[in-house]
Amino acid sequence: MKYFDAHTHIFPAKIAGKAVEFLENYYHHKWPGGGDAESLLRGMDEANVSASLIFSCATKPEQVIPANDFLGQMQEKYSGRFYAFGTLHPDFKDIHGELQRIKDMGLIGLKIHPDFQKIYIDEPKMMRIYEAVGDDFPITIHMGDKRTDFSSPWRLAKVLDAMPHLRVIAAHFGGYSEWDDVMRILVGRDLWFDTSSTLWELPADQARKIALAHGTGKILFGSDYPASLPAQAIADVLTMELPEEDNEKIFYRNAEKLFGLQL
Repeated sequence: MKYFDAHTHIFPAKIAGKAVEFLENYYHHKWPGGGDAESLLRGMDEANVSASLIFSCATKPEQVIPANDFLGQMQEKYSGRFYAFGTLHPDFKDIHGELQRIKDMGLIGLKIHPDFQKIYIDEPKMMRIYEAVGDDFPITIHMGDKRTDFSSPWRLAKVLDAMPHLRVIAAHFGGYSEWDDVMRILVGRDLWFDTSSTLWELPADQARKIALAHGTGKILFGSDYPASLPAQAIADVLTMELPEEDNEKIFYRNAEKLFGLQL
């Protein structure tokens, strides 16, 4: 079996420890990964993961350029092992210019984290970003979390209704901790889910139900490293007890198709 991890986070080595500590405190969950590139690579090698999609997050407009520079450098340094999604902040002045720079660096998509960026995914300044992206890039959006309402499934439904051309990956099976609404509002729509930070809380039989109802051809494997190590995330997906053909789609074939890769 091949594996492409479509949801990971890495940080510069000098701040990785502090970043992981912050995330552990925010989510009240012990994170096993070190948070830096070398730690992720070790986890990938242990689990036979061919490549990973790496993210970072600009919580302020002035962080956009250095974050994208870092992601571009990591993709170049670890060519073939890391593919990167860029980041944007809705208050960044030159959205179109930075999108072009992201393209020029060879980054393959965009990641939005509404909770940390304090943005509602259906607010007007976000809609301007989606309009600028068009169908050029897939966009991964952190979804759900009962503690906030920045990215509820119903908000994503509004975005998709207004922007049907968008290629959206709704992280965390469409809405972390909000899976009843995912089933009611998002399942069956033209978007992708990923498996990140889901199967440690969502019962395997309910996850299987969502996966089959939505279609396994629209689900991507993701570990959410450093929240989980790749090997554990693979084992979690296997608890759904899906047929081998469906596992192949989730673990790598869907990513190859969506991102235009050959693993």
